[in-house]
Amino acid sequence: MQKFNKAALVAVAATAALVLTSCSSSDSGGPLKIGSLLPETGSLAFLGPPEFAGVDLAVAEINEAGGVLGESIEHLRGDSGDTSSDIAQQTADAHIAAGVSAIVGAASSGVSFTVIDKIASAGIVHFSPANTSPDFSSYADEGFYFRTAPSDTFQGAVLGQLMAKEGAKNVVVLNLDDAYGNGLAKYAMAAFTGTSTNIVYNPQAAEFSADVAKAKAAKPDAIAIIGFDETAKIFTELIKQGIGPDKVKTYLVDGNLSSGAYADLPAGIMKGVKATLPGVFADDAFQKRLLAVDPALTDFSYSAESYDAVILIALAAEQGGATDGATIRDNLVSVSKGGTKCTTFAECKALIADGTDIDYDGVSGPVEFADNGDPSYATMGIYEYTANDKYVALPAEFISGDVPAAE
Repeated sequence: MQKFNKAALVAVAATAALVLTSCSSSDSGGPLKIGSLLPETGSLAFLGPPEFAGVDLAVAEINEAGGVLGESIEHLRGDSGDTSSDIAQQTADAHIAAGVSAIVGAASSGVSFTVIDKIASAGIVHFSPANTSPDFSSYADEGFYFRTAPSDTFQGAVLGQLMAKEGAKNVVVLNLDDAYGNGLAKYAMAAFTGTSTNIVYNPQAAEFSADVAKAKAAKPDAIAIIGFDETAKIFTELIKQGIGPDKVKTYLVDGNLSSGAYADLPAGIMKGVKATLPGVFADDAFQKRLLAVDPALTDFSYSAESYDAVILIALAAEQGGATDGATIRDNLVSVSKGGTKCTTFAECKALIADGTDIDYDGVSGPVEFADNGDPSYATMGIYEYTANDKYVALPAEFISGDVPAAE
């Protein structure tokens, strides 16, 4: 599939925006339907609740502000599963049949790659709040793929530099074998200034003794684990072989930063482990809004990115004057940068109605899309475990900057 030039598409959309925004909803293709493709089951199921809460909060606030083009928008909830199942295919098929104009998800880069062609071919915007694989940056998606999470060119650089800054000279990077794991490992090692050993493992393996034995043989002074829920098993083996986080400085990433996955490890062994997570910290005010949607939330990872994805989709439809996927695609870059700053759907919607070009800055930080649908500027948070089941943000160590291009 040929990659569309989103900048050119935006120029056309901006020219027509003043006329189109006056269209009635009956002229716009009907009410906006957004499907979610997020992990209720599978290896990233711990990310599901905050992501669903972000989507539901955005939908509620958009509808409280009068909806899109005069009609309430609809969220069709859907599970993504993981790459070991066919759930994502079934969910995508159901959403396409239901007539959605945009699909929010998946959380896993590997899962998104299994459905990206199908979604783009259907003329539907595919918008992930959490995909970080660099491979999406140049993927031929006809311009329909967007994400609020930055490419792992950024997270990898921060992780590699963090380990070096904290004195590591010889690191082992253990990563699962998929687009996410391999990409993040590549850029972390490229940014690390010492010696690095890469060990790629099968996340579906029953046990990881051989992989950990290779890590031990490298005699590392730091270990980075890039994985999902199998990380708990890897920790158990690291501890068994005498290179657990109480012995060797250990780092995690967004895919395995979890408040509940390590509760059964020896008490206190996670204390001091650090992790990287894209996005600004979800402040108390935003957390309260999310808790009103889901009072059981204990983790807020990618909630802000999920919220912003829905707000941006709605604003693109509002600016373009129609709810079809192509109109949303053609307006997403424009509403993210270059105009008058606004921070809520209601505020941005009012500016659009007045004929003003907008620049939405979200709860996940300033969202400015490059022409390929990637964030061009991002923030990376650094977190530290204070107990096996608790981690805290280290605000002084949050890093913001331009997202490097993939090599």
